[in-house]
Amino acid sequence: MKKIYFFLIFTILLVLVPLTIFKVTPLEIIQKYPYTVITLFQRITGLTLFILLFVQIILGAFMGRLTDKLGGWIYKFHIFEGKLTYLLAIAHPVLLMLFSYFTGHKLDPYVVFVNACLLCQTPSGYYYTLGIVSFWLLTVTVLAAVFRSANTWMKTNWRKLHVLNYIVFLLVGAHGFFLGRDFRTQPFFTFAMVAYAVVSGIIIFVEIPRLYKNFRSWLKG
Repeated sequence: MKKIYFFLIFTILLVLVPLTIFKVTPLEIIQKYPYTVITLFQRITGLTLFILLFVQIILGAFMGRLTDKLGGWIYKFHIFEGKLTYLLAIAHPVLLMLFSYFTGHKLDPYVVFVNACLLCQTPSGYYYTLGIVSFWLLTVTVLAAVFRSANTWMKTNWRKLHVLNYIVFLLVGAHGFFLGRDFRTQPFFTFAMVAYAVVSGIIIFVEIPRLYKNFRSWLKG
């Protein structure tokens, strides 16, 4: 029964994606302009990625308690969802690249994966940079999880690198909020604000004290 409740809540969160996107872009517009199908899927990957990151953070922060209450399957789901999250993180910029290609631009992975800027010419340049930086930070956390048993240092420190997921979540949220209408449209907007508040609370009341405790232990050692 607990598993059913969990997946019910998870499904409700995912349903927010089509409810929001089709509110912003009615089906008539998609039928009238077929090329918008690419941007439709890009937006779906973006909102879904934000939801999955939120769930990943909740599961990661309270995995011990959740495993005791729900069973070992929740850890396996956490691993599966992590892989899915990274696939969506790759698909999101790839779909943007494909949209640019089909609207007359060259197929250029550099633009969507690397072309960040510190002194951007336009505000949107900074928002795109947030997306690029968040992708590479997420890549670091994924690699840390994949190679967590590679050597003694990784076994000891991979969880510390995994904390970068909090920064990824906050950057992805800012990237989506400033670049697209979907994040600023109900019902997704309310969820995003609640998710931001929850994650901020976990950072302040769970992760910072945990990091401080680890730092004190390191100083004593």
